[in-house]
Amino acid sequence: MKVFRKLAEPYIVWMSLFIVLPMLFIVLYAFTTKGNNVISLQFTLDNFKKFFDPVFLKVLLESLRIAGITTIICLILGYPLAYMISRTSERTQTLLILLVTIPMWINMLVRTYSWIGILSDVGIVNNVLGFFGIPPIKMMYTEFAVILGMVYNFLPFMIIQVHTVLAKLDESLIEASHDLGANRFQTFSKVIFPLSIAGVISGITLVFLPSLSTFVIPKLLGGGSFTLIGNLIENQFINIGDFNFGSAISLIMAVLIMISMHFTQKFDRDSSETTTKGARL
Repeated sequence: MKVFRKLAEPYIVWMSLFIVLPMLFIVLYAFTTKGNNVISLQFTLDNFKKFFDPVFLKVLLESLRIAGITTIICLILGYPLAYMISRTSERTQTLLILLVTIPMWINMLVRTYSWIGILSDVGIVNNVLGFFGIPPIKMMYTEFAVILGMVYNFLPFMIIQVHTVLAKLDESLIEASHDLGANRFQTFSKVIFPLSIAGVISGITLVFLPSLSTFVIPKLLGGGSFTLIGNLIENQFINIGDFNFGSAISLIMAVLIMISMHFTQKFDRDSSETTTKGARL
């Protein structure tokens, strides 16, 4: 046990310096007024009251809407892909999952920049359309470009989570369903999908939360015309220099994320218990 404790000490120091300490500063600045030093800071709730201004609430609702659309699209595209991958041989599954994860090896900033060359007015898509005599389409700096960039960056998270559950699915349950006279749709709706709910919930969580807080994709593909909650936080810290209000927004988002994670985990446990009881019956 002492050996494991010693091995954990560097991680504890790293976590304290780069996770716990910054979070303490965020909490400190969120509940205080502007000051030249820590000693001059005064306790206040004005930073949180400011967030409930209709202008900032509109940014939050817009962020929730776009994150929700992104998550739904990733689920619609990711689940069938994950299911098809899980139906192949183990060797093929390894290859296909590798192809899914390879783009994630590249930095998100670089991946997002690549879409500028694809979607711009003189990009690849419009050049192909022009070859067929079709006039160029305005795609950059639109909601379509922002959502497309989010789906492209976060879709692998959905595929991997769902595939992990589907790949471990007991084939005897599917065979039993067919033996009892169920067709493919009934087998999927009554057996496969309920047993894969855990992967679906994990995928939704891993897609929705970063979609809600990202600022790189809306900034590059939205061209500043879309201000989401991540852009608002970045603007407060970097451009305006209002660390107090920026910290308050960050703290509110952290609380909302923890609440959503609690409910998703609770739903995951409830669905797992229901599935287990059904299997026993």
